[in-house]
Amino acid sequence: MTADGKIANANRAVSSFGSRRDQAHLLQLRATADAVMAGARTTDSNPITLGPGPAKYRRLRLRRGLAEFNLRVIVSRSGTVNPEAEVFQRRFSPIIILTTRRATTGRLKELRAVATEVRICGAEEIDFPRALRWLRQKWGIRRLLCEGGGELNDALFRAGVVDQLHLTVCPRVFGGRTAPTIADGLGAGSLARAAQLELVSARRHDDEMFFVYRVLKK
Repeated sequence: MTADGKIANANRAVSSFGSRRDQAHLLQLRATADAVMAGARTTDSNPITLGPGPAKYRRLRLRRGLAEFNLRVIVSRSGTVNPEAEVFQRRFSPIIILTTRRATTGRLKELRAVATEVRICGAEEIDFPRALRWLRQKWGIRRLLCEGGGELNDALFRAGVVDQLHLTVCPRVFGGRTAPTIADGLGAGSLARAAQLELVSARRHDDEMFFVYRVLKK
């Protein structure tokens, strides 16, 4: 995020601004995960595949006893995922879509044509504890890396299913009251409901700061 807490500018035209070191850190994290997850707008608005990246990261996965390619999970409450997004053009690993009964029959049909599996996990909102149990039982996912966006991050924090937060602070200020942050959505209604974090590590690389927090369970 920027120094003022934004993950994109107000019109979302700029959403990638970290250094090469930050991008490498992202791929290193992917190399530890069984699956990588993102929200629909993140996958629609960025030319991303949610894959492990270059061969050296795939070899790192194999050395750790993981599959060469991670599974990919996309979240959309209403099923409004662009079936022509870049992520669907690369067929190296299964793509799972989590949605709710808000998704229309037509949208479900479109998504089932491009995804490996579409799972309905709730009526109006994603039931994340149930969804994550299903991902573990059906797909063997034990470690899941979520890469945003802000509304998805917020939903995961509110559901109490986040274990760690890896946060890179970049030396920029975007401003803009409508610019997204790392956790948008409904948010915590009181201080007591806010996610409580414990700092695990902090390191500086050039003008960026890399933080790792552990989420304290209530």
